[in-house]
Amino acid sequence: MKLASQSQLSSWLPSIHPQVWIFAIGRFLSEVGTGFTLFYAPIFFVNQLGLSATSVGVALGSASISGILGRIAGGSLADSEYWGRRRTLLLATAISAIASLVLATTNNFTSLVIGSLISGLGIGFYWPAAEAVVADASQIDNRRETFAIARLADNLGLAIGIVLAGFLIAIIGSYRWLFVIDAISFMVFFGVVYVGISETEQQIEESEKTEHFAAWMAVLSDRRFLVYIAVNIFFTIYISQIHSTLPLYFKNFVLVESTAKGFAETTISGLFAWHLVFAIICQLPVTSILKRCSHTLALTVSAIFWAIGFGLIWVSGTAPSHQLVWVTLALGVFAVAIVSYTPSAASLVTELAPENQRGVYFSINALCWAVGSFIGHPLGGWALDQPQILTNTYWLGFILSVAIAVVILQYLNRILAE
Repeated sequence: MKLASQSQLSSWLPSIHPQVWIFAIGRFLSEVGTGFTLFYAPIFFVNQLGLSATSVGVALGSASISGILGRIAGGSLADSEYWGRRRTLLLATAISAIASLVLATTNNFTSLVIGSLISGLGIGFYWPAAEAVVADASQIDNRRETFAIARLADNLGLAIGIVLAGFLIAIIGSYRWLFVIDAISFMVFFGVVYVGISETEQQIEESEKTEHFAAWMAVLSDRRFLVYIAVNIFFTIYISQIHSTLPLYFKNFVLVESTAKGFAETTISGLFAWHLVFAIICQLPVTSILKRCSHTLALTVSAIFWAIGFGLIWVSGTAPSHQLVWVTLALGVFAVAIVSYTPSAASLVTELAPENQRGVYFSINALCWAVGSFIGHPLGGWALDQPQILTNTYWLGFILSVAIAVVILQYLNRILAE
């Protein structure tokens, strides 16, 4: 019995490169800080600074503009033999720490936009290099599990950060300290990368090196990858709703039956902590189950869960009672949707990308997140500034969009098989 359990454990945790574990620790520590701000920033800027939901959505969405530049430059830097993944990560974490300090001092729309633009630049530099580091350290037979470990560290850090933030707000009542803590976490991440991460890019023969412009042109002519990018934008728009729209929706629109008021900050903290804890619990089992499926089938499963989750959010805003139950169920379904999506999406990009162009491929993949935020944040802010009936209908529109995403995935499956 003991031998069987050990064998099962080894199947859940395959042989992972030691550098992935070090990197995962750094990501965990950084995400603890991010958890302090991710879900509370919209509430702070709208309910305490007095900005409209639309203006906050536009400001947060502006990070996508600088994020596009950061992702383009970051992908090329990550692939560069003169710069590489490690230095790109160090640059990204330094910029992100500065952004958090700027946001900590925000008092108006202009300073919010400035802080968001700096934050977007840091995020843009970060993701292509971060994904390339994990891809470099993975093998075909454990690639999804390797990416799952990285996502597990992200979600665990976020969950702890969200819970701690809820307690901190309840004690001191100040949101600004949340951004200061986030800045400190980025500095800690900088230290982990500086000390524990070595350059992971494989040494490539001179004849195999690709000029940056030629590399970008090659990626943009990859039809399979471009179809994947089209459907990936849908998923990133969905995820943007969790980060910016839902916290404010729960606070101002989901009226609890007994009080006729929205959820308290501590309740919202608990709800998103539940969302992330459930994602942590499901990450490895779901990855193991979906490993038997094609990437497109795994992404289709994720899309279906997104549709169910949006339906439950609509119910939570329209049902006469049990709002907490409906929201809890919705966030649990969203957790399964995300853990179904992230490892399969990253693994598919790794398989499509030539080894010496992974930074550029992951750069364009990361651009999907910039586009998703650019569309999703302002769209969500606009929806929250509308009458309640229109705001509730907003979630039904996402259910219809899932049908489009599934059609694109079926087409992608067909051309991948060619």
